[in-house]
Amino acid sequence: MAFSIAGAGICGVSNQTDANEPAALTQALDMAASNQLSQNIIPVNHNAAIWDEGTEVALEADVAIEDQFLAMQERLAAMEVELEEVAEEAGDKSIVHSGSSKSTMKVGGRVHVDAWGFDPTGGDVPRLNSKDGVSKDPQNRIGFRRLRFGVKGSIRDNMNYKIEMELAGGNKSEFRDAYLGWTDLPVLQTLLLGNQKRPYGLDHLNSSRYNVFLERPFVIEANNQDARRLGLASYGYSDNLRWNWRYGVWNQQNVQGLGNYVGDHLQLEVAGRLASTLWYDDISGGRGYMHLAISGAHADTAQNETNEAEFRTRPEARSSNRWINTNQIEHSDYYDLLGLETVVNVGPVQFVGEYQSVWVNRDFGAEDANFNGGYFYVSYFLTGEHMPWDRKSGTLARIVPFQNFWMVNRCDGCREAGWGAWQIAARYSKADYSDADIFGGVGESFTFGLNWYWNANARMQFNYINGKITDRTVDGTPDVFGDYDIYGVRWMVDF
Repeated sequence: MAFSIAGAGICGVSNQTDANEPAALTQALDMAASNQLSQNIIPVNHNAAIWDEGTEVALEADVAIEDQFLAMQERLAAMEVELEEVAEEAGDKSIVHSGSSKSTMKVGGRVHVDAWGFDPTGGDVPRLNSKDGVSKDPQNRIGFRRLRFGVKGSIRDNMNYKIEMELAGGNKSEFRDAYLGWTDLPVLQTLLLGNQKRPYGLDHLNSSRYNVFLERPFVIEANNQDARRLGLASYGYSDNLRWNWRYGVWNQQNVQGLGNYVGDHLQLEVAGRLASTLWYDDISGGRGYMHLAISGAHADTAQNETNEAEFRTRPEARSSNRWINTNQIEHSDYYDLLGLETVVNVGPVQFVGEYQSVWVNRDFGAEDANFNGGYFYVSYFLTGEHMPWDRKSGTLARIVPFQNFWMVNRCDGCREAGWGAWQIAARYSKADYSDADIFGGVGESFTFGLNWYWNANARMQFNYINGKITDRTVDGTPDVFGDYDIYGVRWMVDF
């Protein structure tokens, strides 16, 4: 606020007199200087100011000082109302509101930009990377790994919804989480109907926003490709947060790019997961905890061209094709899956391990097959943070650095900075998808990871992978194998 008062400059008159001048002359000069000074002083009218709300300047007018204060108080009161409205809007995390006054809507998304470099070191990696009978040397690549945008919210009285689109495919966009549901139900607690993750594989149940490595291990991706399927599932947890569970029924086909499943055989899958946070250190804010879980599934498959008994995965990096691949398993009737998982976290150190096994039952005299694999990794925060844990879902939660990454110039010419959180990690992974007359390949890899968390919603990741795949039959050629080194970098934000 600006306030302007009419004023005047004061000019002092300096007249020097000689000490020998007569006293009468000195007195006369002093009187003349005093008259000149009084003539140069412009009187100030303290009532000659009024507040103009349109221009926010003071205008000259004969208004009492009490009226001026009243005008200022009214103006301040109006500003306080405006500030309260701004604060209320700023505190509303929704910002965007639903078209219905009875429902809510929040916007969210993530941007993952990847760069990958492939360096075959032995064997026939191009044949492992083949497609439609054509061997292809794996090419370096840079681009969007994920480009997601979506909304979620609640609908009165106890319903919710979520719609999330994946735009990284360009003109081949797909949906990811897409469901409607009910909350606070007796026994079932939360019930969701739509496209959602199947309940096995901790590394898949973890959000890609929080996972330690760029890509998921062999066995986790091969047994649960892209994770989400159309289904009906219940989610719950105990009052003391010691236990959490999820279970339901899904169709096995990935319909994220199709929208629906068409077929005479529904290919239904019943699956569930029971998890326990055996130990959680509340005093330290969850810097120490232990998790155990068991999961399982029974899936009926169709003995035709829509057969979903197929297990395949990339080399724990974003290659264009799958390097481990059983193809569709002929004469499969059903398969069963068992998964075990454990997590132990002590301050900045975390240990994670999983094992999964799949038994495929086949008809018409074909030999049954068993595929299995697992991984183990350890991670450590150089800057002292820890991996938070969500006891309601039994999954990793958002990492919050002690200090965000930032850099500014100081007024003294120096610079001041915060360096975020730094984490190192190492993983060993192995999976065997060759059994009976099926030779999908045996994969083994070591991955070293370095993560730089700029803040709770942004980070940069680096992975170095040394791996090999053996015992694979590709287009009728047996015993195909390949050794490789792969380098990956990711820049990512979520909101």
